[in-house]
Amino acid sequence: MFKKDPLQIIAFQTYGTSNHLYLRGRAIEDESINLKVKGIFKLLLNAWKRFETDEIKHTELMIKMGDDNFFYTKTDNKGYFLLDEQVDDISKYINEEGWIKLEFSYREEHLTRPIQSENRFPGEMLIPSEKATFGVISDIDDTILHTGLTSVLKWRVLINTLLTSAGKRLPLEGAPEFYHLLHQGKTGNEANPMFYVSHSPWNLYRYLNYFLKKNNFPKGPIILRNFPSPFSKKKKNEKPQKQKEIINLLKTYPNLKFILIGDSGEHDPDIYLEIAETYPDRILAIYLRNVNHKKKMLRVTGLYKSYKTTPALLIESSKQAIEHARKHGFIKD
Repeated sequence: MFKKDPLQIIAFQTYGTSNHLYLRGRAIEDESINLKVKGIFKLLLNAWKRFETDEIKHTELMIKMGDDNFFYTKTDNKGYFLLDEQVDDISKYINEEGWIKLEFSYREEHLTRPIQSENRFPGEMLIPSEKATFGVISDIDDTILHTGLTSVLKWRVLINTLLTSAGKRLPLEGAPEFYHLLHQGKTGNEANPMFYVSHSPWNLYRYLNYFLKKNNFPKGPIILRNFPSPFSKKKKNEKPQKQKEIINLLKTYPNLKFILIGDSGEHDPDIYLEIAETYPDRILAIYLRNVNHKKKMLRVTGLYKSYKTTPALLIESSKQAIEHARKHGFIKD
């Protein structure tokens, strides 16, 4: 008999309000993935572990907030869980940056498997600070992390994802500095919330979280997507998942305006334009990082050529974005 791996709970950094608890994560076996590992074979093994997960299905979990608040949820057939419910005011648990610390654990008494961390797994949920004057919604791929989405047959994506450790991936020039300036805002002390929204699957959550931490990006919820079923069909006129997530953020924080940051390589220009036209009073600016692809650049330039509702800037460098943000009063002089 093979020895079974210990259990763990991966709690995703999420967002909510003082009266709305919104928690997501996954219960899976711990495959001991070392994000600092080097060498082709070890990196390939990590990639295989990341996607060939052993999920803990239909299992009850307990979430603890403070010393006396307990909530319960259950994993689905892929090990994911979602707790989405209205609660009494939880403002007293928020720190000055807007984060609430949580503790997750398995509730099933019949689980005899070994469990990491004595069945205590940390998690956090963001509630934007009252000091915040706007929020930032940013793409990840080719916006702050070069992926190679525009390469022929997307071969560069495979190399970067499978054969490059998260610790070796480099952010696009100046991005961490720009994001910290936006987080600090005009006064330098606004704690503007940062939300990282990507088309990548949840399997890459820890990989991307490690990249953001190592490269000193401001902490913020990372919002990814589930793998679609191979037989599922997209409904007619159904919006992309990223667009749905951004709209959900706008609805969650109706009094907060946002800056959208993406790239010109894939769908960001179209999604951001439609959102800005639908919510013209909610979007302060759109920043799109240029990608090295002439045809895509011409398309995006034409798309935004006559658009005047929201300040939109196609940028070659973070320095351009910083100058624009400073001119419009988003960041301190």
